[in-house]
Amino acid sequence: MQYSEFDLVEGEFNPQLLFSGEIHRTESENNFHSHAFMEIGIILEGEGIYHIGDEYVDVREGDVMVFLPGTRHESIIREGDMPRREFFFGAINFKFSGMHEGQINLRNGKSVFHTKGEVWKEIKKVCGEMETENRSRKLGRYYMVKSLMERLLILIAREQYEVDSLIQGEIFEYSKTEEVPIKLAAYLEEHFAEKISLDQIAEELYLSPFYISKLFKAKMGESPIHYLIRIRLEQAKIMLENEEKLGISQVAKRVGYDDAYHFSKLIKKMYGVAPSKIRKKP
Repeated sequence: MQYSEFDLVEGEFNPQLLFSGEIHRTESENNFHSHAFMEIGIILEGEGIYHIGDEYVDVREGDVMVFLPGTRHESIIREGDMPRREFFFGAINFKFSGMHEGQINLRNGKSVFHTKGEVWKEIKKVCGEMETENRSRKLGRYYMVKSLMERLLILIAREQYEVDSLIQGEIFEYSKTEEVPIKLAAYLEEHFAEKISLDQIAEELYLSPFYISKLFKAKMGESPIHYLIRIRLEQAKIMLENEEKLGISQVAKRVGYDDAYHFSKLIKKMYGVAPSKIRKKP
């Protein structure tokens, strides 16, 4: 399912916080269970395994686990595993447009997604503030924790369905690895002018960038990055030949390059002449 209109539903976002708290895992949970509400778990430190539905999923720091109502799950600690620090909370009485009441549906169709960079820093910070407030026992503690929980819900939902997200579902609907090269090629051809990260694509597909490149090269005869560069430069050549009013830097930006000097070097390498020579008419 794709969500073209992501936002809070007016009058339907007043989440009730059921519980929240930090857990230090030193042994397996031994309780394969589910809830009648959505529970979210966040791996703050460490790594290990979670039994979720019919799968055993590797988890690590930065992973967010979204257990929808009825999703059975349990934590597993193997012999030799380091203790794992996690944060959990449960919530009801909220709704995002295009999603079921009290749920955040992940765009990868699974129960776990990975965060990093500024998003992860913010999520980890909010978890820390919630835990500090939980332990404070101060007046209004519940409402302080609830407001922080609301922030977490929105951060997680934004990470999944922000309108300007990188891919917006074009590739992720296809889980079969043999379909990845064709779908990725089509995506690159349509979005060549945008900033594209193979690492992020790989992360969303739960495949390694190396494996995706290997699949792509076997099917298409070149790596994804070389395919993207070729598409961009072919489009640039057309613009240089037909749109004389556009400067070199403008053409570069229209095909995804902010650095006109780097763009010019790529053009010369591919066509043997500088961009200015391409636009000269015979």
